[in-house]
Amino acid sequence: MAGGGRRFAPGGGARRTVRVTALLAAAALVSALGSAELPRRGEPPWASPGLVGGGGWPFASQPLDPADAAGAAYVPDSSVVRLKDGRVRLIPLGAETAATLAASDPRVASAVTIDKAWLARGSVPGLKVPVLPENVVTAPRGGEAPSVTAPATRAPSTRTVVTQSNQKYRDMAARALLDLRLLTQPNGASLASWYGAWRYSWPRDSAFAAAAFTVTGHRVEAQRILRFLAGVQAGNGMWAARYNAGGSAVADGRAPQSDSLGWVLWAAWLFHEKDPDAAAGMPELWTMVRRAADRLAGSLGADGMPPPSSDYWERSPGSEQDPGTATLGVVAPVLAGMRSAAEFARETGHAADASRWEAAAARLDGAVAARFAPLGYPRSAVRDGRMDTSVTFLTPPFAPADPFVAGAVRRAADKLALPNGGVLPGERWSGNQKVAWTPEMALFTLSAAASGRTAEAVHRLDWLAAHRTSLGSLPEKVDDAGRPAAVAPLGWTASLVVLSLSALEAPLPVPGVCTSASTGVRTVAAGSGQAQNCS
Repeated sequence: MAGGGRRFAPGGGARRTVRVTALLAAAALVSALGSAELPRRGEPPWASPGLVGGGGWPFASQPLDPADAAGAAYVPDSSVVRLKDGRVRLIPLGAETAATLAASDPRVASAVTIDKAWLARGSVPGLKVPVLPENVVTAPRGGEAPSVTAPATRAPSTRTVVTQSNQKYRDMAARALLDLRLLTQPNGASLASWYGAWRYSWPRDSAFAAAAFTVTGHRVEAQRILRFLAGVQAGNGMWAARYNAGGSAVADGRAPQSDSLGWVLWAAWLFHEKDPDAAAGMPELWTMVRRAADRLAGSLGADGMPPPSSDYWERSPGSEQDPGTATLGVVAPVLAGMRSAAEFARETGHAADASRWEAAAARLDGAVAARFAPLGYPRSAVRDGRMDTSVTFLTPPFAPADPFVAGAVRRAADKLALPNGGVLPGERWSGNQKVAWTPEMALFTLSAAASGRTAEAVHRLDWLAAHRTSLGSLPEKVDDAGRPAAVAPLGWTASLVVLSLSALEAPLPVPGVCTSASTGVRTVAAGSGQAQNCS
């Protein structure tokens, strides 16, 4: 689900599967991938365990043929694939299609070195993730540690010990970062994935990719994505629902989606928080923030609510339980975005804009308290409203912690849980009731990690790690047998996993919360109904 319950049919069903003849599917794949080999043996056209890269700019990639997947593995910390027969597949520097080379070919070592050097320019989270006491196991010298699984209820250990679990998390983060790099185009378009209906750039997903690169210190990639978003933004502050890889808006009749403005504002603020000097060198960042924040603030009605819009489910507002009111999937990102914009403005000397956007955030915060809170934070603010994952958008790292929201998150997770260990996107899901969606699981993971529920976050991360492809990439969906059930890698899930692991190692900034440099006290701030009183 590259974008939450994304790519859903207007009636709320799961992402539309391409129902065409085998000939048309093959033709579409050839068109999308150029000379890439087609899947064999009746595999679905998206069935690749991951992307082959080569370490060089502009980061060309090509899906590995499923026929070659058995026994294949990435060379550690790279997008170079070692095949079962010992040969290596990569895209040589300057080329656009993959080649199969002898392991001794100097181009192999060069590609691996470039990928490792790129990872080293930032951080790769995972090695410092707290582990449960029974899992503090280190591999004996010259051997492997026994397999460990983190249960959901034990308190984490604070011991600084690198365990087999830590190495698993670190490798998971490295693969996610490398996959995000392969999905990011030279112009900054961050693709949801590599195939067909996923081979587009959604502002929503792009914001999370920029955030993942930001928190790991891969500044150049974060800047590239944010500059792309600034460049394609309309003068009225809006973005199209999605863009082609080249940057043109996709003209498919989808209306702009208001939640994307909130997510981009949050990502821009996070970048400024983490790297203010780099942000200061991007004048287009303020222009983008001002346009989007003014658009959102001006859209609020007399009741403080934004108008109805599609959200991360990408279905018509008319299909919601309350068609005339924005869903929590719109309201919560808009609130996060307004708080983020207000803090961005205040920190950059735009006091008047900050005050105006803080006031808008306070009005919207009041609307959430009046309309959603009494009902338990359902997707639609109606009696017996159904729960979905959007309740996590009201928790850290997007909003200040609130015990009542935390309780709603737990109830939602329970209602959406599946026997395979994953979750559905929403209650009374109209799609396949047995298929779990990884972005939803990763959103619950991030909420837990950023809210201090470490054991829960680790448990959910273990599920995500266990359900990667044979190459270690994160798929969009997992079927009832535990197998990938849609395209991999999925950029949004990769971003959320990186953010979750980062949050487990160190607290992520939260819009509407500031931390005093002198006392370390965290205080509710802009747009939260209280004055900002720490600096």
